[in-house]
Order: sequence, then structure tokens, then C-alpha cells
Amino acid sequence: MTLTLYHCAHTRSFRVLWMLEELGLDYKLENMPFPPRAKMTDYLKINPLGTVPAFFDGPQLMTESSAAVHYLGEKYGHQYDHPPLTRQPSNPDYAAYLDWMFRSDATFTFPLSLVLRYSKFEQDENLTPVAEAYQKWFFARLRSMQAALEHHPYLLGNNFSAADICCGYALLLAEIIGLRTHFKPEITAYLNRLKSRPAYKCAVIAQSAPSIPTVLDLL
Repeated sequence: MTLTLYHCAHTRSFRVLWMLEELGLDYKLENMPFPPRAKMTDYLKINPLGTVPAFFDGPQLMTESSAAVHYLGEKYGHQYDHPPLTRQPSNPDYAAYLDWMFRSDATFTFPLSLVLRYSKFEQDENLTPVAEAYQKWFFARLRSMQAALEHHPYLLGNNFSAADICCGYALLLAEIIGLRTHFKPEITAYLNRLKSRPAYKCAVIAQSAPSIPTVLDLL
């Protein structure tokens, strides 16, 4: 089957790109201008939601980044030469793994998307309190990540996992928005660890297309 990722640089689809690189899989990458539903009219035929990612494994489409990351780990993780990136029900970390995977979007990325929208994309003094409130929301909930990292390098202990990819993206987004200076030392060190991974660096290079507008151009 051909693995194809429709991607916009620095968006949630980066999770899938990073996972593809971690697993060393062959894939086709379609770098697109942001936002694709406005700048690529045909994209709605590919993904009616108009969002990224649009990830295909052959004819099967996935549009939720964390789900696609888990899917890749479960289906293709046997090719990985290191400790598994996902966790099985028999593993003591299974519940924590799932919790972090869902928390990555519902708890961490969701408030940041509102901060980004109402502090950068739709600047209006009437909306400023919304951005400020959700920024506080994010940092209040980031304490759970800080606690998990006080004695271990990764969220599930000593071994890197798909949960680190998914939650790590939330930190990358916070950095884009300009919130990194508010990170506690454990969070800063963790983000630096994630960014030092060879697969992360390969994913950054893969998404680099100077002629294609990204979310950064709108900030």
C-alpha cells in the first residue's frame, strides 16, 4: 500500500510526518499552502473537512493526527528496531499511553488553537480575553506533563513513544505562538530532547518548501 500524507508545515499533520520518519517508512508527502481549503480548492475533494492531515494508507483516509500516529505504530511498528512506540493492553502503561494520546489534542492543542486564532489570526480587542483565558487553560493543564517529566525523560518513563510525538507537537505549537518563555525547566528540557531526535529533524527538512506559504506567514 502507498502511504500518502497531505501536510501543511507546522500544523497537527506534523505528528504524522514525524511518526513516518520515526518508523522509517516510505511515504509520499504533499506539502500544501496554509490554509489548504482556501488555497487549494481541489483539497475538499481529498478531505471534505478541509483540515490537515489527510493521511492515506492506500484507499483508507484518516484525518485525525493522533489517531493516524497510533494507527501507524500499530500497523507498521513491527518494523521498528527500538522499543515499541505504542502500548498494548497487556502493558502496564497502556492506560497512561491512551490518556496521553487523547490528552494531546483535547487538553493541550485545543486551547492553543484558540489562542492562535484569537491572538494572531482574528485580532480583536473583544476577543483578547478569550485568548488570554485559553492560554491560562493550557498552562494549568501543562502541569500534568511537567509532573510526568520530573523523574523521567519521556511521558511513559525512559522510552520515547507515540505519546511524546502527539503531546510534543502541542509544545511546538506553543513555541510558534511565542509561549516557550513561560515553560518550566522540565518542559523546556523535554522539548529540546524531542527536537534532537534524528526523525524529528528529518521531518522538519521534509516539510521545508520555501515557496509554499505556511501558518508562520500569517503570524
